[in-house]
Amino acid sequence: MQDFIFFDSKNPICKSPFGSVAHDRDITFRIFAKDGVFVRGVELLIYEDGKDVPYVFPMFFNCKHGDESEFFTKFSINKVGLYWYKFVFHTENGDIYKDNDGKLYQFTVYKKGYRTPDWAKGGVIYHIFVDRFNKGDDKSIVFNKNGVMKEWGEEVTIADPDGVFRANDFYGGNLQGIIDKLDYLQELGVTLIYLSPVFESSSNHRYDTGDYEKIDPLLGSEEKFAELIEKARDKGMGVMLDGVFNHTGADSKYFNKFGNYPTLGAYQSQESEYYDWFDFYNFPDEYHCWWGITVTPTVSQRATAFRNMIAGKKGVIEKWTKLGVKGWRLDVVDELREDFVKDIRKTIKSCDKEAVLIGEVWEDASNKIAYSYRRHYFQGEELDGVMNYPFKEATLSYALGDDVRNFIDTVMTIVENYPKPAMDATMNLIDSHDTARALSVLSGADMSGTDKAFRRDYRMNPELYDIAKKRLYMASAIQFMLPGIPSIYYGDERGMQGYEDPLCRRTVDWSGCDEDILSHYKKLGGIRKEYNAIMRGETYFEWHDGLLVLCRKSGKKIIKTVANNTRYTKTFRCDNAKMDLLLGEEVVEKLFDIEPCEVRIFLAERK
Repeated sequence: MQDFIFFDSKNPICKSPFGSVAHDRDITFRIFAKDGVFVRGVELLIYEDGKDVPYVFPMFFNCKHGDESEFFTKFSINKVGLYWYKFVFHTENGDIYKDNDGKLYQFTVYKKGYRTPDWAKGGVIYHIFVDRFNKGDDKSIVFNKNGVMKEWGEEVTIADPDGVFRANDFYGGNLQGIIDKLDYLQELGVTLIYLSPVFESSSNHRYDTGDYEKIDPLLGSEEKFAELIEKARDKGMGVMLDGVFNHTGADSKYFNKFGNYPTLGAYQSQESEYYDWFDFYNFPDEYHCWWGITVTPTVSQRATAFRNMIAGKKGVIEKWTKLGVKGWRLDVVDELREDFVKDIRKTIKSCDKEAVLIGEVWEDASNKIAYSYRRHYFQGEELDGVMNYPFKEATLSYALGDDVRNFIDTVMTIVENYPKPAMDATMNLIDSHDTARALSVLSGADMSGTDKAFRRDYRMNPELYDIAKKRLYMASAIQFMLPGIPSIYYGDERGMQGYEDPLCRRTVDWSGCDEDILSHYKKLGGIRKEYNAIMRGETYFEWHDGLLVLCRKSGKKIIKTVANNTRYTKTFRCDNAKMDLLLGEEVVEKLFDIEPCEVRIFLAERK
């Protein structure tokens, strides 16, 4: 019987405003019922997250539209939170419920005045795994690690001779190397440089922090880091750090399992000032650690002294933000206490209200449950944005041939669920240091049943590379035009290949690259820079014979990204097209043939 009812939560006619709303703002719901069933009354049932008893809002008959009756209600919610809803029609044949295909509809109510830094929106993030990006000439650096320093370009180690992967092969990428490439990053349109961890630690990835108050000496000095910040700022770029605050390194001043620090670490004595920062099951060798990895002991949720060191007065966040850091990315944010995240935000914003705070979340961050607890990230006192893995999966799947409707549904669900201030500050990626590189995924090569040694040595043949390259053009263009901030994982713009960690963490070959791919990324960066206002505008889709038509609109100007993931040439009509932005040409024709695996970006203007 739900067939006689029409409601689309993504349609502003049915729900206005679209998506999430600020608290105390009026919300209007409209629902339509076809004639043929006698309706005695309609009610909207809204459930506060975790509550079983709904708020009941009567819906009133408004008017007729042909053979449909319109019912509406208008109200506001004055309590910030996550809400769920459905409708009930009281009819002559009993109650009929309208929900979202067996689930409740969702909307978020966020704090009035919630804002995110405008300077970051419409820009481009560039994600650098520092050890592998570029080795600059810094003669003050001395190799002092328990591992091996390899030649630049040498293959990564997937395991030591005893079969253990220790992440202790180094290549010497450093801060000076990033400074040397700032002009290169500027040409890509980069506005925010996201660095993998730079604090002192024993591994090449540095997610096992040894000392949060020191730059790793293998990368350079604190003075060199300040120089990077200043020179990047002069070129219109900020620097974002990776904050790893769920766990430390076993080889750290806090835990000091190997005695490499002069401090009395928690592993060494129960009298250590750091002892209650960690949870020991059987002191000293059995302790809580991140995903069972003993080199990363997890910090106890009760460790207030640790939290004060990170987010308190004269703490880690304050030190580096006041030095000029313009953003923080919180590693495994869903494993941090929410009040800790709020404290981090308060400290960041007190030092620089325009610094951006991004969280690592792999799912829909608006309704995520982690460790049986609902997480709240977008209510106004938590994050500015998150790493947008749902967009990543949808974009790659679409480029590989998935139905366009699945892509649209995923994108619009996230756009609907996230407050717009957060959506505009969300980090859109198609790969990262934790995943296979996009180009390798887009080849479609079947790696099932292969071992890591095979995947390390595998390179695409020219035919497969050509297919992957076309798909990368399509995926990256979509990524850059979606709401949020696109993030380039270092080397993608040069055609780097590689599967899972550490195969996605090879060194950049600066002697050569795929110039076509590099040129494509420069064009995308240029489009975002020139049409920054549109990149922060509305998002919607049009339907054209199975083509993906992603539209971004601000005022009268519209950017339409048209992609074809089918095997057939499709014709696209755009009467108001002015420019082909990838070709950089004015357009006269209104009909365009879109070839298989082709993407076009048109600037259009409404009269």
